[in-house]
Amino acid sequence: MTVEEYLALEETASERHEFLDGEIYAMSGGTAAHDDLSVAMGVQLHAALRGRPCRAGGSNMRLKSLETGVYTYADAYVACDRRFEDETRTTLLNPRVVVEVLSEGTEAYDRGDKFAHYRSIPSITDYVLVATTARRVEVYTRRATTWELAIYSAGDTMRLASLDIGLHLDAIYEGIELDPPRHAAGVE
Repeated sequence: MTVEEYLALEETASERHEFLDGEIYAMSGGTAAHDDLSVAMGVQLHAALRGRPCRAGGSNMRLKSLETGVYTYADAYVACDRRFEDETRTTLLNPRVVVEVLSEGTEAYDRGDKFAHYRSIPSITDYVLVATTARRVEVYTRRATTWELAIYSAGDTMRLASLDIGLHLDAIYEGIELDPPRHAAGVE
């Protein structure tokens, strides 16, 4: 499939797809906790950025790595001085913060290949992984030649230094019924 065919498909598709090297991959659905946390992260980021030039967005914005050619969707993102690939403003090229809510089916990909694609986007300063089975958020922050990991849990304030904001984990997880831990659900 060509990029043009993929983009035309996405305009009318009832489900979203990622695209890489001529192949499309259907995006899987998520649990209630996954959906709730995606929305909560977008809301919390939006509130923290009120009155600033950066904007928070949700899972409908397509992101692209110019280096690897991947087209993908994040659960939430922040962009400053947004640059788009297209006039219809459906593909963002310069997110600053990318949020992925972890699920059993996508966690290995989110931590591995998808993170590698995101690392190839120079504008990304923070990659945020949100757990659905515990009140835990991991933030990978870009440094000169490495990525630094900070892990936050209940009661903590997650820092995004590049945006000079902090998000309270208790506010992010407020009212959300977490997924059962995998071992409790019979998953090893």
